[in-house]
Amino acid sequence: MSTLFDVLERLAATIEARKGGDPATSYTAKLLNDPALAAKKLGEEAVETVIAAVAQGPDALASESADLLYHWLVLMAASDVSLDTVAEKLAAREGTSGIAEKASRGGS
Repeated sequence: MSTLFDVLERLAATIEARKGGDPATSYTAKLLNDPALAAKKLGEEAVETVIAAVAQGPDALASESADLLYHWLVLMAASDVSLDTVAEKLAAREGTSGIAEKASRGGS
């Protein structure tokens, strides 16, 4: 799993480096410049990932998952949400049943 973390770390750094870039020449800069567009693209990739999971097989699922993770990282950067903040939220939930955690948020 460390390979995934290494790749995500490099990708997050590349995304950060695109902040302030020219949206006309960089897709990442375009998304960073428009958090609503970044959110829309993340939603599209989430749907494509689900479709791949249920109907297209492991290779398609891996490919769509890569797209999903990229767009998620871009949305976090566009929204000024640090990955450390996300990690803190996850760490706070460790050792808590998913059912209990959802109930504490009033989730369904």
